[in-house]
Amino acid sequence: MTRPGVNIDVVTEEARASSSPKEEARYEDIVQRLTKVVERLEGGGLSLEESIAAFEEGIQLARAGAQKLEEAERKVEQLLDDGRTVPFRGEEEKRR
Repeated sequence: MTRPGVNIDVVTEEARASSSPKEEARYEDIVQRLTKVVERLEGGGLSLEESIAAFEEGIQLARAGAQKLEEAERKVEQLLDDGRTVPFRGEEEKRR
């Protein structure tokens, strides 16, 4: 049961094409793509197959985003451990 005018093969192929986040994808791009997937799912009107494809894409994007955050955290920790930099101080701390 699909929406009128929606070709499930096209939707599924689009989901497959965009569901493999590129290794070089920026975190912000991943979040933007994930937001669009969530909006599609929350908007309703998707068939079961479309919903599953979108959900799969969302899971892959969420994992890719989490990996990017972990990599950034490791990099910051490494920089701090090496003594090459100091922790960031927000504007409020600078004024004190």
